Amino acid sequence: MPLTIRTGHASLTGVRERNEDFLGMIVPEGEELANKGIIAAIADGVSGHGGGREAAEYAVRGLLSDYYATPDTWEATLAVDRVTNAINRWVIAQGRAHAEWHGMATTLTALILRGRRYTLAHVGDTRCYLVNRAGQTAGSGAGPLHQLTTDHVWDRPGMQHVLTRGIGIDDRLHLDFSEGELHPGVLFLLLSDGVWESLRDDGIAAMLRVHQDPQMLAQALAEAALARGSQDNCSALVLQIDALPDTAEGDVTAAGRALPVPPKLKPAQVIDGFTILNVLAESRATLLYKARDESTGQTVVLKTLHSLLADDVAEREAFAREEWLARRVVSRHFAQYIPLESGRRTQLYYVMSWHTGRTWQQMLDAGAHFAIPDTVRHGVQLLKGIGTLHRLAVLHRDIKPSNLHIDQSGELRILDLGVATARAQAHDAHGGAAHSPRAGTPTYLAPELFDDAEPSAVTDLYSAAVTLYHALTRHYPYGEIEPFQRPRFGEPVPPSRTRRDLPPWLERVLLKGVARDPKARFETAEEFILALERGEAGLLPAPRATPLAERDPARFWRSVAAVSLIINLLLLYWIAAQ
Repeated sequence: MPLTIRTGHASLTGVRERNEDFLGMIVPEGEELANKGIIAAIADGVSGHGGGREAAEYAVRGLLSDYYATPDTWEATLAVDRVTNAINRWVIAQGRAHAEWHGMATTLTALILRGRRYTLAHVGDTRCYLVNRAGQTAGSGAGPLHQLTTDHVWDRPGMQHVLTRGIGIDDRLHLDFSEGELHPGVLFLLLSDGVWESLRDDGIAAMLRVHQDPQMLAQALAEAALARGSQDNCSALVLQIDALPDTAEGDVTAAGRALPVPPKLKPAQVIDGFTILNVLAESRATLLYKARDESTGQTVVLKTLHSLLADDVAEREAFAREEWLARRVVSRHFAQYIPLESGRRTQLYYVMSWHTGRTWQQMLDAGAHFAIPDTVRHGVQLLKGIGTLHRLAVLHRDIKPSNLHIDQSGELRILDLGVATARAQAHDAHGGAAHSPRAGTPTYLAPELFDDAEPSAVTDLYSAAVTLYHALTRHYPYGEIEPFQRPRFGEPVPPSRTRRDLPPWLERVLLKGVARDPKARFETAEEFILALERGEAGLLPAPRATPLAERDPARFWRSVAAVSLIINLLLLYWIAAQ
């Protein structure tokens, strides 16, 4: 069952000559409803300035259209922040370019309903209220009417209508964000100050007791505010939750719950029109097959779960999340997801493009020599692929030689999104973390991950640097780390010890990439790429040796205590000898 709501809206000009409020809402269908959700917004153009209506309308229309153009992998807060800051820059530019619009500004309160949760974004003095008619605990605070937003106005006599924050006021827009769980029967009220200031909480509660239908309620709120003497435009937007989807991720994992897992397949077997050619790889959880699509003659890769995991709900949903990500990562640096016509797939698998070639690990195992120019070129390709993921707010979390493929033309592709995470998939249906922070291969994991730090873009870049280091030297900067080992990280071994022809500039790039301290590493893939591309011309400073006090505080203080004890014993001996 999809997320189902009923809505109502009203916007009355009142005693003003012009209505400077603007509101809007989009309720998509199908996959877009599951991936992006429903969005509603209300804005109130600043009175006393030309262009207030234009600012309010552009803010709402721009957010409603551009939010759905952001990647599905972005969480709602990131998408809204990026879109509204672009709108803020446009409003400021228009105010500077047109004298009649000088000082144009607006408030904005936006509500996103996705899955079984809501996200609220707010700036200014429009408000959002949560109403719990069923008496459930749907938000903090007591009573059926709970204000979710804080007014950004001056708290001084006579200045309560002067905004301290809003779209068009400052070059950098700062929104308030909040999130919470949805419950059937809950109402959200988005109100302009012309409504809430006149009615106050008691007047709003009175309307709630009288009107059950969202449209009648929205109209009644606006009309009652005018009847109480509101001197402003009066706008109200009402959203009532009628039904929630079965899981928080909606259709994202639907296939993972519905389709049967195929048994282990053998060459020449046929599944849904795909003839199996051979097994490419087998892990604890998944199987990869090389196959031929008999309808097109195209060679493809099929990925599926082990049949032994057919009843493992967590593994099935993790596999479905992986497919969800694979569909959305469109780049030359990845094997591409191949969509199938509706109804063709009868079992749990997904299809990717096939490319001839070998993985870096296969090349290493075969004793291949990694020339420095080729490794740098492939390193740039690797980082461009990682940069693509990071722009989608996706972390790969398992960059290593066996997950890097070089085709016959020398093009590098990143494989296996099995433990990758996107911000939009940060939590599972029960609100817990979708993946362990320490997923991946121990030797390639950043030191902070062994202290249960959250994975980040910087930890992906660390893995990439270790991969380049290993390809060039056949060694690791901190030695090989076994599973479940609790490693101690000292100073990384300079790669030139085993690779004598390594130029100093490349050694410094690698040592910066594998630095123990995350703050000493590259912050972005683009920064890492620039260092590789500039080479000798962009020689980095030599890395600073990490002091023992930072590297191993316990050992440092034990050493201090030992030295102190020795000094005290010597002093006692000297005093006794006098």
